[in-house]
Amino acid sequence: MVLRINKKKSVRENSKRHFVSYSNPSSQIAEQFRTIRTNIQFSSINKKHKTLIITSPSHGEGKTTSAINLAISLSQQGDKVLLVDANLRRPTVHSTFNLKDALGLSEVLIGKATIEDAIIQTQIGQLEVLPSGITPPNPAELIGSKAMSQFIKEITDEYDVILFDSPPVLETTDTKLLAGQCDGVILVLTSGKTDREKAIEANRLLNLVRAKVLGVILNERN
Repeated sequence: MVLRINKKKSVRENSKRHFVSYSNPSSQIAEQFRTIRTNIQFSSINKKHKTLIITSPSHGEGKTTSAINLAISLSQQGDKVLLVDANLRRPTVHSTFNLKDALGLSEVLIGKATIEDAIIQTQIGQLEVLPSGITPPNPAELIGSKAMSQFIKEITDEYDVILFDSPPVLETTDTKLLAGQCDGVILVLTSGKTDREKAIEANRLLNLVRAKVLGVILNERN
């Protein structure tokens, strides 16, 4: 599965790109995310992909924007969706949703907050968000911990789809640790920016941990 996302170039449109599937559902971009949603649903006949990682080879490829819009698109069809900011090093989901100083994944994993306390409901369909929380000194240890495995088990029964916005594959070990616990991975690349060799290496590293790469979202460079 390879989907090319054509982004608008104006400043006004770019300021809304994170939520374009919600703010402009009749747009070409929103339709493309609906196509991605459909492709994911039909990527497996026997088992529904409930836990999905959205990642990229390097920083700045548009993975968070893709994760948010895909989460919105899934929620618009009636799915109960949880978007988790699993990027404990450079989180951005909280700022995008204007969730400053919110409890998050870090607090849940170290036992300082319950899942119910940290999850935030949005006004978009059945979309809920779990921010990253505090920036821990040991992100990889938290992501690879038994607490993380338990967290995934607990939320899997509560939601139709869980999307993890995770760090770039080539920059940390976090995503590789998480990938082995999830049903699938979607790689986000940028046309004219993503180095071909980096994309190949990212895919190779994911395959090494037996992650199932479902496909690629190819963003057009502005």
